[in-house]
Amino acid sequence: MAEASVAGEPVQRPVWWRSVGPALITACVVFGPGSLLVSANIGANHRYQLLWLLLLTGVLMGTYMTTAARIGVVGGDTLCTLVAQRLGRPAAILIGVNLCLICGTFQFSNNLAVAVAAETFVPDLDARWVLLGLNSLIIIFLFAAKQIYRLLERAMKVMVGLMLLSFLINVLLAGPSLWSIVKGLVPSWPEGVSLGVPARVDGSIHDPMILVASLLGTTFSVAAAFYQGNLVREKGWTIEDYRRGIGDSIAGVCVLTGISAIVMITAATVIPGKPAEDIGVLAGSLGPLLGSFAHAVFCVGLFAVAMNPFLINAMIGGSILADGIGRPSKLSDRWPRRFTVAVLLAGMIVAMLALRAGQKPVTLIILGQALTVIGNPLMAVTILWLANRKDVMGSRRNSAVMNILGGAGLLVVLLMAIRVLILLVLKLS
Repeated sequence: MAEASVAGEPVQRPVWWRSVGPALITACVVFGPGSLLVSANIGANHRYQLLWLLLLTGVLMGTYMTTAARIGVVGGDTLCTLVAQRLGRPAAILIGVNLCLICGTFQFSNNLAVAVAAETFVPDLDARWVLLGLNSLIIIFLFAAKQIYRLLERAMKVMVGLMLLSFLINVLLAGPSLWSIVKGLVPSWPEGVSLGVPARVDGSIHDPMILVASLLGTTFSVAAAFYQGNLVREKGWTIEDYRRGIGDSIAGVCVLTGISAIVMITAATVIPGKPAEDIGVLAGSLGPLLGSFAHAVFCVGLFAVAMNPFLINAMIGGSILADGIGRPSKLSDRWPRRFTVAVLLAGMIVAMLALRAGQKPVTLIILGQALTVIGNPLMAVTILWLANRKDVMGSRRNSAVMNILGGAGLLVVLLMAIRVLILLVLKLS
């Protein structure tokens, strides 16, 4: 039970409630509309066969999230500041600009996802007005709110609860085969999926790993893990909160992986062989099969998915850029707010231009998610480098197990970055 308040002091929350927060924010920004579509498409196309890969990506994401949180707690400062102190300000600026560009790409995808969700519920609606109104409201909030992190953490706890409850109800109503789920946790490779790189075939680009690469890109985000070091500083955790920071990161990864698995299992059970090409098709496919109640519940979860990363992602880009150039980096500081507005406006303008050109939103969402892996190798190297420095971590440097898992994660993001670069060259040639 919570402790009673005394003499006007705020009521103390239970320890478990106060021990979560930063990682839930990270989980919300990682599990966006792209993750929802990718998980649903993998379930529809390959049923339960890639559940083991989702679990593996969750382990890699957990490795980097816990490592970044440990650096922030033990190192006593943000990761960009620690880099600037050891390699100089230009290195920190490079990291800040790199991560801000990644967030800009995500923001473009987030705007498109909100537009698709709005048009799903109101078909005749001009989604560009929705984007303009939503971004305007968020900008007003940014400059009106005083304690942004505290409000954000509370809101994300509610939104995560909505997502978990909504999708859990749907999967229970779908009634998946428990034995099929267990078999899906045993490594196997679906037919028709190869480890080849993108290539031009008969005048069109063929990518045999598009869904697998998208799964890696949407679940294993080193850029989001990197920001975990900033969030534990926002939370005010110190060396005394070391275990709390690790537990929070593990909880966040479990939420991220769990929701993705629930969506994948639901699609595998309800719409096998009927891949959802966009959010509207996915919602429409589940409606008749699960009933009107389940469809309404799904739409509640869909709203949470569309809205969760919208503000957080832009704020990550804004605060990391401010941190990189040596400005105060807390969410309530002046420079992070200004840069956040820049990310919001850039994402909105690009999305509006894409909608006006009539390009297919889902293709752009998946492309935007995949592009984020290009900057991930730099983030991964930075995290591993700091985690192994004695002058940063002292006796809490990375163990051999953490370095092995971190090295595996670095190899994955390097391979994915090479694949995306090949894809971009093919598209531009």
